[in-house]
Amino acid sequence: MTEQNQNNNETEPQIAEDNISEELGAAGNSLAEALRISFIILKVIMVVLVIVFLASGFEMLSPDEEAIILKFGKIRGTGENRILGPGPHWVLPYPINEIIKIPVQKKINLPINSFWYYQSKSELLSETKTKVRANKPLNPEIDGYCIIRGGNQNLQTSAAKGSDYNIIHSKWLLTYNIDDPERFFKNVHIQNIKPGQSYADLIEKSIAPLLQHLAEDAIVNAMVHYTIDESLASQDRIPKHVKKLLQQKLDKIESGIVVASMLLTDITWPRQVDKAFQASITASQKSQTEINNAKIYAEGTLNQTAGPVANDLLAMLKNKTLTDTQKQNSKLWNQLAGTSQENIANSKAYKTKVVETARANAEYLKQILPEYRKYPKLVIQKIYQDAIIDVLNNAEEKMIIQPTAGAKGKEIRIQINRDPALKPKGQKKQ
Repeated sequence: MTEQNQNNNETEPQIAEDNISEELGAAGNSLAEALRISFIILKVIMVVLVIVFLASGFEMLSPDEEAIILKFGKIRGTGENRILGPGPHWVLPYPINEIIKIPVQKKINLPINSFWYYQSKSELLSETKTKVRANKPLNPEIDGYCIIRGGNQNLQTSAAKGSDYNIIHSKWLLTYNIDDPERFFKNVHIQNIKPGQSYADLIEKSIAPLLQHLAEDAIVNAMVHYTIDESLASQDRIPKHVKKLLQQKLDKIESGIVVASMLLTDITWPRQVDKAFQASITASQKSQTEINNAKIYAEGTLNQTAGPVANDLLAMLKNKTLTDTQKQNSKLWNQLAGTSQENIANSKAYKTKVVETARANAEYLKQILPEYRKYPKLVIQKIYQDAIIDVLNNAEEKMIIQPTAGAKGKEIRIQINRDPALKPKGQKKQ
C-alpha cells in the first residue's frame, strides 16, 4: 500500500505538467493566429490608405478653371506646363504637391455703393426712392458722394480760380475675371485656406476690398473731369474712362485681373437740393428747346434762301483769308438755289429789261431827233400825248372830272395812293 501510494503521488505532478503544456500550446497557437490575421488586416489597411492617398492626387478641372501646382510651396513646372487646363489631372498629393484651382473664366460682380447717400432701412425697403430728407443736410460722415467739376470751365481753370465744385451720388457695378492665374497667385494676397475651404470660394471675399479701393480711386479721378450735366447725360463715356483707369492700376501691380465691364447703375444729384435742381433742369430744357428751334429756323431760312450750299456759302463769305475776287469766282454760286437764286434771276431779268428799254428809247429818240429839230413844240406835244395815253391805258381806275360853272378859285385834290380795300384787276379776274 505504501509503494502504491508513492507511485500515485509521483504520477499526479506529471499529469499536471502535461496539462499545462497542452494549454500553453493552444494559447500560443491562438495568439499566433490572431497576430497573423492582424498583420493581414494591417496590410490591407495600408494598401487601402496608399490607394486612397494616390487617388487623392486626381483632380478634375471644370471648363472655367485653370490650376497651378505647388511643390513644397513653390510653383512647379516651366512655361506652359506651370498652368493646368480643364480636364482630369493627377499629381502627388499633399504635402508633397498642392493643386490650386483658380476660376479664370468666371465673371464676378462687385457692387460699389461707396458714393451713394445714406439710406435707412425703411428707405431701402421702400419701392419708391425718397430723394429729399426733411431738415437733414448732407452729412459727409454717413453720406457717400463724389466731387465733380463745376460749370463749363476746364479742370485747370477751375482749380486756378478757386471755383466751387459740385457733388453727385452714384452707384457702380464692377465685373471682373482672372486671366493670368500665376500673376494672380503671386501678386494678389489670398488669406490662408483652412481645411474644408475652397480657394475659389475665398477669392471673392479676399480680393473684394482691394478691388473696391482701386475702383473707388479710379472713380474719384475720373469724375472730377466732368460736370454734373455730363455726368447725368453720359452713361457710356464716364464708365469707359473709369474702366481704363482701373485696368491701368491692376496692370501696374500685375494682378492678373481683367476688368470685364464697369457700369454706372445709378446717378443722381443731392437730395437736399432736389427742388432747385428740378427748376434748373426745367429752365435748361426750355433753353435748349429755344436754341434747337432757333437752329431749325436758321437752317430752314438758310436752305430757303440759298439751298443745300447755304452753310458752305456763308462760311466762304465769312472767310477773311479769301479775296473778293475769289469769293465772286467760287463754284458755290453755280449751286445756289432758293429765294436767292430767284432774286438773282429776277434782278438779271429786270436789268435786261431796263437796258433794252433804255436802248429802245435811245433808238426812238434818235429817230425823232430830226423832226424835233424841225418842229420841237409839235414833237414834245406828241410825246406828251403818247405818255398820257400810255398812263391811262395802264391805270386800274380812271376818274374824269368835268369842270362846273362857277367853280372859279376852287381846287380839286385827288388822293392818288391806292385804297387798301380795292383789289387789283388781276385778283378780281381770279
